[in-house]
Amino acid sequence: MNVIPLAHLAFAFVPLAIVAAVLWRWSLGVGPLGHATLRMLLQLGLIGYVLTFLFDNNHPALVAGVIAVMLCAASWIALRPLAGSRPGLYPRALLAIAGAGLFTLAVIVLGVLRPTPWFDARTLLPIAGMIFSNAMNSVSLAAERYEHAADGGASHVDARRQALETALIPLLNAFFAVGLVALPGMMTGQILAGVAPHIAVRYQVMVMCMTFGAAGLAAIGYLALVPRRAAHAGDASPLPET
Repeated sequence: MNVIPLAHLAFAFVPLAIVAAVLWRWSLGVGPLGHATLRMLLQLGLIGYVLTFLFDNNHPALVAGVIAVMLCAASWIALRPLAGSRPGLYPRALLAIAGAGLFTLAVIVLGVLRPTPWFDARTLLPIAGMIFSNAMNSVSLAAERYEHAADGGASHVDARRQALETALIPLLNAFFAVGLVALPGMMTGQILAGVAPHIAVRYQVMVMCMTFGAAGLAAIGYLALVPRRAAHAGDASPLPET
């Protein structure tokens, strides 16, 4: 692949700058976008050096430590729409994302990719990142939608159904659009690197299945852990606390 010069990379910020201008013009504030962009740049800059170190020192303890940090961070970020309730909801989010994410990671790494050694950082960490980030987003959508529906008077069952439907919208859209509207990241990256498209497709199928599975299971797990007492007046009858 060609190395992108920094001067050329600067053009990638043009669409972002236009969005920022519209946010400012519509009085929505550009603070969150500016903060997120700065964090994105710093985090990606640092992770390049961290990954180089991890790839050069391929030890299972280091890989496990990074995965643990990723899980903790993903669970915290997932609850950003519910910032006031984060401490109480965090264990539920962590359990849901870790359970769904680690299960899916094991299936993909041990069943599909089968690297040697099995804890190969070059394989585990990028795959774990894709899995945990999708699980994080689905939990974020499910948690926010559940609270919104419950606050509106929906029963626990109705709020849970609405939350799961909302969490699955971007996942289903991705399934419908892939190959017609979008050539997703894994496939595009491999094609740019010179891999034959029909081979890249196999990896993209793996990615689509693992991200949908991890995200769906994480949302289901989070909603399954919501106690019925957390719903509001819409429940037909009170149920014992769980």
